[in-house]
Amino acid sequence: MKKKVISLLLVGAMIASMGAMAGCGGGGNAGGDSSAPAESDGGGSTAGSHVIEGENMLTVWTWDPTFNIPAIMEAGEIYKEANPDFGMEVLEVLSDDCETRLITAATSGDLSTLPDICLMQDNSYQKFVTAYPDAFTDLTDSGIDFSQFTAGKLAYSTVDGKNYGVPFDNGCVVGAYRIDILQECGYTIDDLTDIDWNRMIEIAKDVKDQTGKYMFSGQADSPDSIMMMLQSAGASLFNEDGTGNMVNNDALRECIDIYQQMVEAGVYYEVNSWDEYVSSITTGQVVGTFNGCWILSTIMGVDDYAGKWDITNMPKLVETPNATNYSNNGGSSWYITSNCKDVDLAIDFLKTTFAGSTVLYENILPTTSAIACYAPMANDPVYQEPQEFWNNQPIYSQIVEMSTKVPSNNTSPLYYDGRNYVGTAIQNIMNGGDIDDELKLAEDSTNADAAAILGL
Repeated sequence: MKKKVISLLLVGAMIASMGAMAGCGGGGNAGGDSSAPAESDGGGSTAGSHVIEGENMLTVWTWDPTFNIPAIMEAGEIYKEANPDFGMEVLEVLSDDCETRLITAATSGDLSTLPDICLMQDNSYQKFVTAYPDAFTDLTDSGIDFSQFTAGKLAYSTVDGKNYGVPFDNGCVVGAYRIDILQECGYTIDDLTDIDWNRMIEIAKDVKDQTGKYMFSGQADSPDSIMMMLQSAGASLFNEDGTGNMVNNDALRECIDIYQQMVEAGVYYEVNSWDEYVSSITTGQVVGTFNGCWILSTIMGVDDYAGKWDITNMPKLVETPNATNYSNNGGSSWYITSNCKDVDLAIDFLKTTFAGSTVLYENILPTTSAIACYAPMANDPVYQEPQEFWNNQPIYSQIVEMSTKVPSNNTSPLYYDGRNYVGTAIQNIMNGGDIDDELKLAEDSTNADAAAILGL
């Protein structure tokens, strides 16, 4: 009975927070957190259906006809070459709709409406597997080589030591900068590589003095910058048991302090929406950005910028132990549901393609800009090719290599809840609120949810 009550409470929390999820990570943009809409028939089903004919069929739910769908279809075609009887139907279903349909199926006790395979956003998955562990297939002993993916990426799909998902797109954080502007100010990309935030702020102030341009920008109502800084040191908003860890979190306090310094120094431009954030980059208001590597497709949308951008890693924290220059933001993974009609086939398909085919990642790169988090791609010839737009640097192999260095941190089914509470706290702090009071409120709110929803 207690488990049922917890699940019902968790359903309410998921529904309440799903509107916020769409704007997190790669919200609205290319990448694993994209929620690009499919056409709907008005009754909750989507009109998009993509089929590979075959006798042994798998059904798949995913979204985004320019990113996820071409990737899974290419995987299907590659698998069919060696398995002629293989077939697949990919249904175009919004990320939020995937989650809503999962809730509906699980709470009704009828999982027969679920597909064989579904894509889920990394940061939202743990909430679902906590509420509905019977809805997903444990892949721990499936024979899939999870060592080919980084610990930081795998943490999102690992629950109680069990692997449930096969990682797909890379959310590795990159620092992307206008090298033409940096050169005018006497800097190169090397000057921004492997540095800490103190040095970055010094450089940003100098660039602002010389050009009047901000170094970075970000949504004022989003704590994404803080979350990326935290993970770069393996730090988190949560304790190991999933409860909130804000008040006595020295790493969080350092991140907030860095953020305040940048805003007050006029080197970080706070905007009010995702569109304004994108515009600040594409119109040249800022010299750079640090975000998940999916942001690169936005930058590449401006042809005039070709050859004027380059990437490196992000700055690291100064005071926090285990600080690195690497982090993650966004991404998604593939899951096999417990309704799968042929689990062995689904496992072999994922094992052979997303967890075993360099050709797949080579093929989808030019058509989707989907960058792999599959470690062997770092040494792949296609990924090592210089990219003219990016100062003729092999940025794709760089990104895969950087992703192998991203530290893991404590995740929680309440990720979005805690993240949103901290986001509100940061806004209040920036408006003069007391940091101790605001962090206590965020932690108390998170722990109240943990007690009510998770029974912690």
